[in-house]
Amino acid sequence: FSPSALGTREHWDAAYERELQTFQDIGDAGEIWFGEESMVRLIRWLEKQKVPCDSSMLDIGTGNGVLLVELAKSGYTNLTGIDYSPSAIQLSEKIREKEGMPNIKLKVEDFLAPSAELSGFEICIDKGTFDAISLNPDNAVGKRKQYVRSLSTALKPEGFFLITSCNWTKEELLNEFREG
Repeated sequence: FSPSALGTREHWDAAYERELQTFQDIGDAGEIWFGEESMVRLIRWLEKQKVPCDSSMLDIGTGNGVLLVELAKSGYTNLTGIDYSPSAIQLSEKIREKEGMPNIKLKVEDFLAPSAELSGFEICIDKGTFDAISLNPDNAVGKRKQYVRSLSTALKPEGFFLITSCNWTKEELLNEFREG
């Protein structure tokens, strides 16, 4: 992939600063990455697999947290979202409050340098975060490898990793995540 500003923290901090301001001004939650249909497909898949509603779920790069709100509305109760952008987490918190979902846990955290408590999740979800990391102008290959290591710590053995990507084919993703 060609390096891009989409792979930098500065880009996402600025983007979520704007979205936070827009939410405060007019109540718009901002971008829904991959559209609402991708959230519906993900939730339908979880239901089809009979994933218990109290399963621990981690939204990697939660952004505005809208996916977590939709999961909560569908009955899932053990939800955590992380993002390395403080503005994204502030926006997520405001949306969570507006929607009346106080039990969603949100935390500023860089998935490539995870804290020790970021482990043991039964479900890890990524909607575009791996894509963004893949575009980082500073050692994207190394960052992708670190993502896989972080995922192997965050996700319980036999857990599910659900990823939505616009940059990678299914075969390429299977290859990237083969180890661990």
